[in-house]
Amino acid sequence: MDVPELRAEGRMVGGSPADPAAAAPPPKEKAPRKRRRVSVLGLMLRTGLVLTVAGGLAAGVAGWSLYRSAEADLPDHTWLADYQPPQMSRIYAADSRLMAELAQERRVFVPIEAIPERIQQAFVSAEDQNFWTHPGVDPMAIARAALVNVEQMSTGRRPIGASTITQQVAKNMLVGNDRTLTRKLREAVLALRIEQAMPKGRILEIYLNEIFLGAQAYGVAAAAQNYFNKSLDELTLAEAAFLAALPKAPNNYNPLRFPDAAKARRDWVLGRMAEDGRVTRAEAEAAMAEPIVPRPSRRPDMVAVGQHFTEEVRRELVARFGADQTTMGGLVVRTSLEPTLQAEAERALRRGLLDFDRRRGGWRGPVAQIPAAATEWLPALQEVQRPPGMAPEWRLAVALEVRDREARLAWLERPDPRSAPQPRTMSLFYEEVSGWARPVRDGRLGPAPRRLGEVIAPGDVVMVEVLPATPAQGRTPARPERLALRQVPEVEGAVVALDPNNGRVLAMVGGWSFDKSWFNRATQAQRQPGSSFKPYVYLTALEAGIPPNQQLLDAPVEIMTPQGLWRPGNYGATQPQGWVTMRSAMERSLNLVTIRLAQQVGIAAVAETANRFGVIPNMPRLLSMSLGAGETTVLRQAAGYAGFVNGGRQVTPTLIDTVQDRHGRLVWRTDQRRCEACESAGPAGGPPALTEERRQIADPVAAFQMVSLLQGVVQRGTGTRAGEGLGRPVAGKTGTTDDYKDAWFVGFTPDLVVAVWIGYDDPRSMAVPGLPDADVTGGRMAAPVFRDVVAAALQDSPPVPFRAPPGTALVRVQVANGQTILEPFRPGTENSARPPSDPFATGSGGGSAAAGLDRGLGGLY
Repeated sequence: MDVPELRAEGRMVGGSPADPAAAAPPPKEKAPRKRRRVSVLGLMLRTGLVLTVAGGLAAGVAGWSLYRSAEADLPDHTWLADYQPPQMSRIYAADSRLMAELAQERRVFVPIEAIPERIQQAFVSAEDQNFWTHPGVDPMAIARAALVNVEQMSTGRRPIGASTITQQVAKNMLVGNDRTLTRKLREAVLALRIEQAMPKGRILEIYLNEIFLGAQAYGVAAAAQNYFNKSLDELTLAEAAFLAALPKAPNNYNPLRFPDAAKARRDWVLGRMAEDGRVTRAEAEAAMAEPIVPRPSRRPDMVAVGQHFTEEVRRELVARFGADQTTMGGLVVRTSLEPTLQAEAERALRRGLLDFDRRRGGWRGPVAQIPAAATEWLPALQEVQRPPGMAPEWRLAVALEVRDREARLAWLERPDPRSAPQPRTMSLFYEEVSGWARPVRDGRLGPAPRRLGEVIAPGDVVMVEVLPATPAQGRTPARPERLALRQVPEVEGAVVALDPNNGRVLAMVGGWSFDKSWFNRATQAQRQPGSSFKPYVYLTALEAGIPPNQQLLDAPVEIMTPQGLWRPGNYGATQPQGWVTMRSAMERSLNLVTIRLAQQVGIAAVAETANRFGVIPNMPRLLSMSLGAGETTVLRQAAGYAGFVNGGRQVTPTLIDTVQDRHGRLVWRTDQRRCEACESAGPAGGPPALTEERRQIADPVAAFQMVSLLQGVVQRGTGTRAGEGLGRPVAGKTGTTDDYKDAWFVGFTPDLVVAVWIGYDDPRSMAVPGLPDADVTGGRMAAPVFRDVVAAALQDSPPVPFRAPPGTALVRVQVANGQTILEPFRPGTENSARPPSDPFATGSGGGSAAAGLDRGLGGLY
């Protein structure tokens, strides 16, 4: 092999490397580098991708932070599972008629099972078509609302929402109504959680009972009553669709104010129901053809009387159950009120007060003064407000023309509640006002008017009543329809009627008018009972063994007190009668005998009797208390007298019979008597016996003796007006306090006790100088009211005699007027009546009359 070739090939020769220069290949020329061309579109895509990812991450972080912030203080939603919506309480009379509804919001709770399916479907179609399928939030509805809002962005219209029914429950019950993004997020989160915590039916139940539907109605049941006066099961398809149209804007769809808008929205709901297949297209079109006819009206069976009674019941409920439970607990309260008797008691008291006002009150002037011109009086009269206490049957009239014997008056009459008021004119004659409309000057009555112009003038606005025509009766000629001048009396009064066997208050009148004053004079006014307190003094003597024919001394009494010498006397000009029987002293209401009897039995014993009967607890040990100088209420007096007629049992007056909660469970009952045989007793066994749990507070024989004495008061004594025309056994006692500030009559039949009080709210004399004082006594003022109430209560009942208890001896005796009666005695006391020693005689008891008094009073005088 040739060596140069070997070298050329660069191989090693003899182990030595070849020449590097010779062995290296020849250098190559460097090719020019190609410049990369970047696409602008690619760059934009890559940049956009980066920004999108970055923005997404930022939005995710911000959203997560916002979610965590909203979730951190979310309210607890689990209590909704057991939530009971606030529900108004109802008070019912004894005949099951509704008396009142107590509520902060007019709401009637109805369980979902009792809500007709068509009403449920109407609300679901109108408010949340996918309610039964979505998890609490409806993404499709949100997207649809977003698109609509974008399209309407330039129109200025209000954005539409996409809240589901569950979200509305969360908003109404938990998060409030703020228009913020945070609130919407909280609402959505809670809606998801609510859906997981309770079934759909429960969510819909809460919604349908909580939603505000206008007209002060919360919930579908209250709305059905307010708009259509119907229950839910009575609503037509068109009416159900109208209710479902209201949640969006109840005030804007009020059918009375915006009938066209209300109908358009209702028809839209019907169309949605047809789209959802809830109704057929024919049914929807037939419902669309119906007009919306709202019938807001008061329930026809609502009791229109007894407002003072109702308010007393409300106060008792608040005291027993609290204000929240009373107004939002859905209580069903059944009371003892007899509406018919209540109405008669109110009329009787108003007649009595109006009669006194016409005899003693004088004319206190017109209500207002307006122009009497023919073109001006009508609008001016419409502006005059009715005075508080004005009777419903009275009218405000303006005097257009006044002459000496006749005046022409005009007022507005509404023949039909749905029609506009129409003017009516009628004449007022001088004879109607001549006997009573005397002017009042400086608290005194002026002379009787000689002409009508002295009573009213043109332009005077006065209260009048149209008296109906009366047919001829016997010698009384027929009288045509006539006009009577009226005014609200200043004098007030109260009436209580109760059952003496159980204490149930059947009627309670707290004054002339509840509109004039909420003050209940039957329970809240503390007044002196006067002589109506004397039966407790005489009962104490009867229980001590003194018989009713005991001879007692009616003679002057002088008592030294720290205020000076007290010389009590009998009423009016009644002179001391000497020795009289206990019965005669009670019938004639002799003060001097009562004081001596109280001193004889001890004023401490009298105070204990008053406490037992609940009339005057903790009565001061003063002899003046025996004449009724203490203070009590009309209700306490009625309950005290009930202890006489029921055989000496304690009576606790009650207004409420039972209270049930919203589920119908009995939570309180007044009658706590036990009946162990009620479950097992059958018709053959007769009525079961109840356990008597009332406390015996008086000896039964002594209680019956008191009943007999009080019968004499009505038959021969100061209370004869109380029994006129009744034709049945009646007992009772009059009461007139010092200076004629209070007039009482408290009486009873075997099955009814009625207490009546009349007087001014600010205690002042009802006597008027120049007029007889006998016109302002309990026998003249209060007894006729008692008679009218008893006549109304017992008009259809046969007379029932008073029942004597076992152990009573009835002995025929002759009373002072020569009449023979059956006098009740405790066995062994028939012949024990003899004149006792005089506790006020000098030397009696070892000292002067004043000394004997000091010992009897315990030093309290």
